[in-house]
Amino acid sequence: MPANPGDVIAITEIFALLPHRYPFLLVDRVTAFVPGESITAIKNVTINEPFFQGHFPGAPVMPGMLILEALAQAGGVLVSKSLEGPLGDRIFMFTGVEKAKFRRPVVPGDQLTLRCFDLKRRMTLCRMRAEASVDGVLVAEAELSAAVVDKKAAGLG
Repeated sequence: MPANPGDVIAITEIFALLPHRYPFLLVDRVTAFVPGESITAIKNVTINEPFFQGHFPGAPVMPGMLILEALAQAGGVLVSKSLEGPLGDRIFMFTGVEKAKFRRPVVPGDQLTLRCFDLKRRMTLCRMRAEASVDGVLVAEAELSAAVVDKKAAGLG
């Protein structure tokens, strides 16, 4: 676990915080975070992503819903690192998206910077604003909501 809130979170710790694995893990590294407030993470987009085979042949574009999923996963790391204890038998589940806007395509070779901020928690529910950018240019934004739920209660354990 990082010693300080601003320390980088490497992929090995991300594995411990998120249940996702290849090909669905969409956060490569966390570059900054403030527990209970914000997180900045990156996703390196390569031509080796399995979705590029069909989206779109000859003109590869990262699906907008996967950009939102990457943002939600970064938000999951933020919430997990903001809890008083480990997740244990609980899981962070994406429950909603509002005001989503896609500003420009994301293509192989891009490095997505994922920012989640303005975190608001109420019991097991969370809301946050999220932005994805490439080279400082906004490519997508949304308001995300999620819940921390018991895996068994959600039918996952």
